[in-house]
Amino acid sequence: MNYSFHFDVVWRDFDALMQGAWMTFQLGVLAFWGGALIGLLGAALKTYGPRPLRLVADCYVVFFTNTPALIQIYFLYFGLPEAGIRWSSEACVLIGLTLNAGAYLTMILRAGFLSVRRTELEAAETLGLSVLQQIRHVIVPHIARAIYPALANFFIVILVMGTSIGAVIGVDELTGQAINLATVNYRWLEYFTVVAGIYVVLTFVASIGLALLGRWAFRVRARIF
Repeated sequence: MNYSFHFDVVWRDFDALMQGAWMTFQLGVLAFWGGALIGLLGAALKTYGPRPLRLVADCYVVFFTNTPALIQIYFLYFGLPEAGIRWSSEACVLIGLTLNAGAYLTMILRAGFLSVRRTELEAAETLGLSVLQQIRHVIVPHIARAIYPALANFFIVILVMGTSIGAVIGVDELTGQAINLATVNYRWLEYFTVVAGIYVVLTFVASIGLALLGRWAFRVRARIF
């Protein structure tokens, strides 16, 4: 192999890669928390909602968990303009990942709902708590402790690295920035070697942060990697 590596080219553009990494982090965080709210609502409907609303939640979950996130984002970016609705590429990626995450988190959080002991709910009913109050004060704290490791893993594996899909429609997140820069000087191996290292650092930082948050907020001894 006669290829000669020149990482000095990458270091000159390192600030641009850091801007892409920041965009990746923002997209991941916003999509995760937006998806968590959707997932919490969907799980509540699937567990306690009337049959018509359960059917709506089921259709939503089936559609978004059985089609690729890339196709969903393509529909938002290329399909909606045909109906006169135009969103930026960043908005399409964020909305697509949020809806996709919401479907998966609906199933994860529903498992948490089902893990709540009936005696806890009966005690809440005895105290006169409404369904919404039971969800807020009894169910959410319980499922946070029960499924926090799964939620943390979902954030790291699916969202932080899943945001690279945005590069396909021109979002300047980490992978998108690397592609833009590499097309100028064709140092693909150097750029993507460094980008791989940045992704490792991002996931490591996110893993530590989520583990510390879990131990502080929910008393969960979440693993780091």
